[in-house]
Amino acid sequence: MPRRHIRVHGAPEAPLRAALAALRTELAVPESFPPEVLAEAESAAKAPAVPAHDATDIPFFTVDPPTARDLDQAMHLSRHDGGYRVRYAIADVAAFVVPGGALDSEAHHRVTTLYFPDERIPLHPAVLSEGAASLLPGQTCPAVLWTVDLDAEGRTRAADVRRALVRSRAKLDYAGVQQRIDDGTAEEPLALLREIGEARELLEVERGGISLNVPEQEIVEYDHTYRLGYRAPLPTDAWNAQISLLTGMAAAEMMLAHGTGVLRTLPTAPDGAVARLRRTAQALRIEWPHHVSYAALIRSLNPRRPRHAAFLQECTTLLRGAGYTVFRDGALPAATTHAAVAAPYAHCTAPLRRLADRYASEICLAAAAGETPPDWVLIGLDTLPKEMAEGARRAGTVERECVDIVEAALLKDRVGEVFDGCVVEVEEHRPTVGRVVLQEPAVIGRIEDGTPLPLGERLPVRLIEADPGTAKIRFTPA
Repeated sequence: MPRRHIRVHGAPEAPLRAALAALRTELAVPESFPPEVLAEAESAAKAPAVPAHDATDIPFFTVDPPTARDLDQAMHLSRHDGGYRVRYAIADVAAFVVPGGALDSEAHHRVTTLYFPDERIPLHPAVLSEGAASLLPGQTCPAVLWTVDLDAEGRTRAADVRRALVRSRAKLDYAGVQQRIDDGTAEEPLALLREIGEARELLEVERGGISLNVPEQEIVEYDHTYRLGYRAPLPTDAWNAQISLLTGMAAAEMMLAHGTGVLRTLPTAPDGAVARLRRTAQALRIEWPHHVSYAALIRSLNPRRPRHAAFLQECTTLLRGAGYTVFRDGALPAATTHAAVAAPYAHCTAPLRRLADRYASEICLAAAAGETPPDWVLIGLDTLPKEMAEGARRAGTVERECVDIVEAALLKDRVGEVFDGCVVEVEEHRPTVGRVVLQEPAVIGRIEDGTPLPLGERLPVRLIEADPGTAKIRFTPA
């Protein structure tokens, strides 16, 4: 599921670089790996556990951003028995990481890869995450290979998973794939990405699921200042995400049938959160009639329109209640569904960047083989939700603080200016304090006044503070 992306184009100026560096220090973000972890990673990269099954004859391909090297997934799509066959190879991190070793301990400490506007703090050392364990083209490496058969409508008929050696043939990017599919030059394994992706999107609508095509927020350096913009996702982004969702849903069903697992769950959003989102829509002049559902509204938006892009960014707030639910020995949990997926779902497709995915893969491999999961998995399940929650909390803090820092950098030279805004939130016990969203640029900041704020109403606001060093943006009614 999406996180809020933000990226700085051009060389960040000194105050912004300093603020981001200070944030990493404040959050105790590790800047490098300990020597013993690097040494173990180097050794593991040279001698991973090699699976018996050889699937290197399958011409897998990857679809990722152009500069990415930590490639978790590779796919091959084909027609099969009146429907489709999806082969999805996932990086087999467990083939390189010894349970209880230095690499494993460091991964439990880091939990997830952290994304800053100016750099990435990886979960595993680059010799693995961008080298031996990554599904780079032309490289033979161990993988967790899913085979999911679909009918003509894209519904799952059968799913299986096993360890295998794989070799990707091509590293593709979203724009290039979109162009080849649109102009008809894509060969069938690639062309089917659209066919299967669109079929799965229709099934998502049928079950009431929601995919947020969240634009990437871009801060572009321009004439010694910054401008805010968005990179709208392509249809290819969504089709590619549907293959990952399909695999995560298959993994969840397999674990539920097996009686042991770790699910990614999300309760239905509370009424208050949806009401706040309605006020944000009003502020951005997006029509949301009361008879139109949240899901229907999301599907009507165009992420290439700045106001719609800003609203989609705010929609990620409804995902804040997501967590990990562990179960074992057939004692299924009361809540098994992810509200946005509208089905049981598991994180299993990004083990290079997320700790829990390694555990989910091991449980599914055991379930498919009719075996008991390894002891290290069963022992680790008890503490995994707490670890992932702490990792998610830190990642969320990084995300929020980075957005505040970069938006403060964007506005730092505009203190004193008046903007059109709308109050979208008022503190319950301090009605003179709240949050305001601007019409242009699409920024949200703190607002304070001597009298109660008019919730949901438009008003001109004056920027009184924008400091990248403290990540503060403050407004007052003009």
